[in-house]
Amino acid sequence: MTDATHSEGQEAPKSSKGPLILGLLLALLGGAGGFYATHQGLVLSSESAPEDVQPAETTEKFNEIAFVPLEPLMISMPRSSQYKHLRFRGELEVVQKHKAEVELVAPRIIDVLNGYLRAVELADIEAPESLVRLRSQMLRRVQIVSGPGRVNDLLIMEFVLN
Repeated sequence: MTDATHSEGQEAPKSSKGPLILGLLLALLGGAGGFYATHQGLVLSSESAPEDVQPAETTEKFNEIAFVPLEPLMISMPRSSQYKHLRFRGELEVVQKHKAEVELVAPRIIDVLNGYLRAVELADIEAPESLVRLRSQMLRRVQIVSGPGRVNDLLIMEFVLN
Protein backbone atom coordinates (compact mmCIF):
# COMPACT_ATOMS: atom_id res chain seq x y z
CA MET A 1 0.00 0.00 0.00
CA THR A 2 2.81 2.39 0.59
CA ASP A 3 4.07 1.72 -2.92
CA ALA A 4 0.74 2.68 -4.49
CA THR A 5 0.55 6.00 -2.68
CA HIS A 6 4.16 6.74 -3.38
CA SER A 7 3.89 6.18 -7.17
CA GLU A 8 0.72 8.23 -7.50
CA GLY A 9 2.28 11.25 -5.90
CA GLN A 10 5.36 11.41 -8.18
CA GLU A 11 5.14 12.70 -11.72
CA ALA A 12 7.57 11.62 -14.40
CA PRO A 13 10.31 14.22 -14.94
CA LYS A 14 9.88 16.22 -18.15
CA SER A 15 12.53 15.68 -20.79
CA SER A 16 14.72 18.65 -21.53
CA LYS A 17 14.72 20.10 -25.05
CA GLY A 18 18.20 21.53 -24.59
CA PRO A 19 20.12 18.66 -26.27
CA LEU A 20 17.69 18.69 -29.21
CA ILE A 21 18.13 22.42 -29.77
CA LEU A 22 21.90 22.15 -29.34
CA GLY A 23 22.08 19.30 -31.90
CA LEU A 24 19.98 21.25 -34.39
CA LEU A 25 22.14 24.34 -33.96
CA LEU A 26 25.36 22.35 -34.44
CA ALA A 27 23.94 20.68 -37.56
CA LEU A 28 23.05 24.06 -39.08
CA LEU A 29 26.48 25.48 -38.28
CA GLY A 30 28.19 22.41 -39.74
CA GLY A 31 26.15 22.63 -42.93
CA ALA A 32 26.86 26.33 -43.32
CA GLY A 33 30.57 25.77 -42.69
CA GLY A 34 30.68 22.94 -45.23
CA PHE A 35 28.94 25.06 -47.84
CA TYR A 36 31.32 27.95 -47.26
CA ALA A 37 34.41 25.72 -47.44
CA THR A 38 33.23 24.08 -50.66
CA HIS A 39 32.18 27.38 -52.23
CA GLN A 40 35.55 28.97 -51.45
CA GLY A 41 37.43 26.00 -52.89
CA LEU A 42 38.93 24.90 -49.59
CA VAL A 43 37.40 21.42 -49.94
CA LEU A 44 36.98 19.26 -53.07
CA SER A 45 38.90 21.66 -55.29
CA SER A 46 41.00 20.58 -58.23
CA GLU A 47 44.75 21.09 -58.43
CA SER A 48 44.47 24.02 -60.82
CA ALA A 49 41.65 26.48 -61.00
CA PRO A 50 40.08 27.28 -64.40
CA GLU A 51 41.69 30.73 -64.29
CA ASP A 52 45.14 29.09 -64.31
CA VAL A 53 44.66 27.57 -67.78
CA GLN A 54 46.82 29.31 -70.34
CA PRO A 55 45.22 30.19 -73.69
CA ALA A 56 48.06 28.45 -75.59
CA GLU A 57 47.38 25.17 -73.78
CA THR A 58 43.69 25.41 -74.60
CA THR A 59 44.26 26.03 -78.30
CA GLU A 60 46.73 23.15 -78.46
CA LYS A 61 44.07 20.80 -77.07
CA PHE A 62 41.55 22.03 -79.64
CA ASN A 63 44.08 21.61 -82.45
CA GLU A 64 44.43 17.93 -81.55
CA ILE A 65 40.77 17.10 -82.23
CA ALA A 66 38.76 16.95 -85.44
CA PHE A 67 35.16 16.18 -86.28
CA VAL A 68 34.03 13.61 -88.80
CA PRO A 69 30.40 14.06 -89.92
CA LEU A 70 28.36 10.91 -90.37
CA GLU A 71 25.82 10.44 -93.12
CA PRO A 72 22.26 10.97 -91.84
CA LEU A 73 20.34 7.78 -91.04
CA MET A 74 16.63 7.25 -91.59
CA ILE A 75 15.32 4.27 -89.62
CA SER A 76 11.84 2.88 -90.34
CA MET A 77 9.72 2.27 -87.27
CA PRO A 78 7.42 -0.78 -86.90
CA ARG A 79 3.90 -0.46 -88.31
CA SER A 80 2.40 -0.75 -84.82
CA SER A 81 4.21 2.43 -83.81
CA GLN A 82 2.70 5.88 -83.94
CA TYR A 83 5.96 7.10 -85.51
CA LYS A 84 7.07 6.33 -89.05
CA HIS A 85 10.76 7.21 -88.99
CA LEU A 86 13.71 7.98 -86.76
CA ARG A 87 16.10 10.53 -88.21
CA PHE A 88 19.64 10.42 -86.81
CA ARG A 89 22.60 12.60 -87.68
CA GLY A 90 25.84 12.68 -85.74
CA GLU A 91 29.49 13.63 -85.77
CA LEU A 92 32.49 11.86 -84.32
CA GLU A 93 35.08 13.70 -82.26
CA VAL A 94 38.37 12.09 -83.25
CA VAL A 95 42.06 12.58 -82.61
CA GLN A 96 43.44 14.74 -85.44
CA LYS A 97 46.12 12.26 -86.48
CA HIS A 98 43.50 9.48 -86.86
CA LYS A 99 40.93 11.49 -88.81
CA ALA A 100 41.76 9.90 -92.19
CA GLU A 101 41.60 6.40 -90.69
CA VAL A 102 38.19 7.05 -89.15
CA GLU A 103 36.87 8.53 -92.41
CA LEU A 104 38.07 5.37 -94.14
CA VAL A 105 35.92 3.13 -91.90
CA ALA A 106 32.92 5.52 -91.89
CA PRO A 107 30.75 3.12 -93.97
CA ARG A 108 31.35 0.39 -91.41
CA ILE A 109 30.45 2.82 -88.59
CA ILE A 110 27.21 3.75 -90.38
CA ASP A 111 26.40 0.06 -90.77
CA VAL A 112 26.93 -0.62 -87.05
CA LEU A 113 24.82 2.38 -86.01
CA ASN A 114 22.07 1.45 -88.47
CA GLY A 115 21.94 -2.11 -87.16
CA TYR A 116 21.90 -0.97 -83.53
CA LEU A 117 19.16 1.64 -84.01
CA ARG A 118 16.96 -0.88 -85.87
CA ALA A 119 17.33 -3.35 -82.99
CA VAL A 120 16.39 -0.87 -80.25
CA GLU A 121 12.85 -1.17 -78.90
CA LEU A 122 10.55 1.80 -79.43
CA ALA A 123 9.87 2.03 -75.69
CA ASP A 124 13.61 2.47 -75.11
CA ILE A 125 13.72 5.37 -77.57
CA GLU A 126 10.68 7.12 -76.11
CA ALA A 127 11.96 7.10 -72.50
CA PRO A 128 13.19 10.54 -71.35
CA GLU A 129 16.58 9.26 -70.19
CA SER A 130 17.12 7.11 -73.27
CA LEU A 131 19.27 9.50 -75.30
CA VAL A 132 22.16 9.32 -72.84
CA ARG A 133 22.07 5.53 -72.77
CA LEU A 134 21.68 5.22 -76.54
CA ARG A 135 24.56 7.62 -77.08
CA SER A 136 26.88 5.65 -74.83
CA GLN A 137 25.90 2.36 -76.51
CA MET A 138 26.48 3.82 -79.97
CA LEU A 139 29.81 5.38 -78.93
CA ARG A 140 31.03 2.04 -77.60
CA ARG A 141 30.17 0.32 -80.88
CA VAL A 142 31.88 3.06 -82.89
CA GLN A 143 35.02 2.78 -80.76
CA ILE A 144 35.14 -0.98 -81.32
CA VAL A 145 34.80 -0.58 -85.10
CA SER A 146 37.27 2.31 -85.43
CA GLY A 147 39.91 0.94 -83.08
CA PRO A 148 41.19 1.99 -79.66
CA GLY A 149 42.09 5.64 -79.04
CA ARG A 150 40.72 7.02 -82.29
CA VAL A 151 37.21 8.25 -81.41
CA ASN A 152 36.74 10.38 -78.28
CA ASP A 153 33.02 11.10 -78.47
CA LEU A 154 29.84 10.82 -80.48
CA LEU A 155 27.94 14.07 -80.89
CA ILE A 156 24.27 13.72 -81.68
CA MET A 157 23.26 16.52 -83.99
CA GLU A 158 19.76 15.29 -84.81
CA PHE A 159 17.61 12.60 -83.20
CA VAL A 160 14.00 13.02 -84.28
CA LEU A 161 11.02 10.67 -84.24
CA ASN A 162 8.37 11.62 -86.77
